[in-house]
Amino acid sequence: MSSRSDVLRGWGGRVGLAFALGCGLVLAGPAAAQTPTAPAEEAPGAEQIGEATPETNVVPLPGAPTSFADLAEQLVDAVVNVSTSQDVGASERLEMPDLPEGSPFREFFEEFFNNQRPGLNRPRRVNSLGSGFVIDESGIIVTNSHVIADADEIIVNFNDGTELPAELVGIDEKTDMAVLRVEPATPLKAVHFGDSDTLRVGDWVVAIGNPFGLGGTVTAGIVSAQKRDIQAGPYDSFIQTDAAINRGNSGGPLFNMKGEVVGINTAIISPSGGSIGIGFAVPSNLASSVINQLVEFGETRRGWLGVRIQTVTPEIAESLGMDRARGALIAGVTEGGPAEEAGMQTGDVVLSFDGRDVSEMRQLPRIVADTAIGETVDVVVLRDGEEQVLSVVVGRLEEATEARVPSESEPEAEEPAAVDQGITSLGLRLGELTPERRSEFGIDDGLEGVVVLEVVEGGPAEDKGIETGFVISEVSQERVRTPQQFEDAVARLREMGRKSALLLTAAPGGDLQFIVVPLPE
Repeated sequence: MSSRSDVLRGWGGRVGLAFALGCGLVLAGPAAAQTPTAPAEEAPGAEQIGEATPETNVVPLPGAPTSFADLAEQLVDAVVNVSTSQDVGASERLEMPDLPEGSPFREFFEEFFNNQRPGLNRPRRVNSLGSGFVIDESGIIVTNSHVIADADEIIVNFNDGTELPAELVGIDEKTDMAVLRVEPATPLKAVHFGDSDTLRVGDWVVAIGNPFGLGGTVTAGIVSAQKRDIQAGPYDSFIQTDAAINRGNSGGPLFNMKGEVVGINTAIISPSGGSIGIGFAVPSNLASSVINQLVEFGETRRGWLGVRIQTVTPEIAESLGMDRARGALIAGVTEGGPAEEAGMQTGDVVLSFDGRDVSEMRQLPRIVADTAIGETVDVVVLRDGEEQVLSVVVGRLEEATEARVPSESEPEAEEPAAVDQGITSLGLRLGELTPERRSEFGIDDGLEGVVVLEVVEGGPAEDKGIETGFVISEVSQERVRTPQQFEDAVARLREMGRKSALLLTAAPGGDLQFIVVPLPE
């Protein structure tokens, strides 16, 4: 059975990202576990470091708990082990490698491959262990999607030894969340979600899971960082913790000191699969909305805007006259999508969505996804140096379709006639798009602009990766259709004192992308 718990090699081949398959928690009712010690802000004299005790000669830190025992005792029964099994079909008979006649290894390999035992590659049943937690006492359990991926059978093991078969309610691979349902004889003990946005770097957290199949295990640590992007999915915003998380912990909960689930343990960075103090958990505020949708609908229903976006770098911000790099730059608008209907354009920079500031590009997909489908929201965009407010009706992501293909009944656009080619100051020889050039470079019929016919070696454009066959559609948000229009737009940028030009480009067969090219003196 393939498992995402395998170490994903990286960092020079020595350190990898591993999904920590482990035992899970059961989210229970409204009763929250009590903190073993009073909160730091309520403790008398908490702003001062305490005195060393005669017994230990240790100076306690302000707000540090003396023990996690009371907290763990109240939570451990909510933690479950998720066991899965899968039938794996027989693999094909191993074939002998093609070795030249007379090779000293040929006789050896012939003997090995010709004497493969019957049934050596027969079907087999493989098992996997993970963690999870119950979000409802009636038997709703949360875990990671990679814990139960491709499983034929799912068994949930509780702390008291009870084993129950589980039914898969819904799964969301984008956030690595899955919801299971069991039928208990009596109400289960559960825990509940807390507000992950209130976590601060340095706060204590406790993880409970089933590392390496050992059974329920409690580890403690602190929040090491927030909003980590580890390239695991489109909505990455992980909590990083040094609480020991190992293989087998995936799907288990990360608790705050109130006994609330603030994260779902998902991945670690490790050279061997064991904890080195770098673990990642999906924030509860991101996971809870997904889980609610899976419980209610059996699937996710995310908002959709219909744009392709890219990061606003300092170079792009300077070329657009922005005071600093912020927002999400629209590199493409889906035909017929919510953004196009709202009047959004390629080259707009989204500064806020539904009243929430977009400080960096990767925030926008999460904000849009969390917005109710069909809701009308205000979007603030920067266009031509001025802020504009547009109203957009949010669509549904799963219903998003590719750009519409014109029907046969629609009239065809006139093709541009062949024109003379020009040489630009950016080290490019450009020409207008003609049917011949579209065919030569594999340029889509719907793409407009000027085509790059030659790139001067060592020029500004070559340094930025522009190659022959690229199409340039805009220069700093100004449309260009001829080489002269291109050069005029560059000249206007110089007159404005700009140091670079923001080019909207597309490689042959590729998507539109903004590239910043410095203007030579």
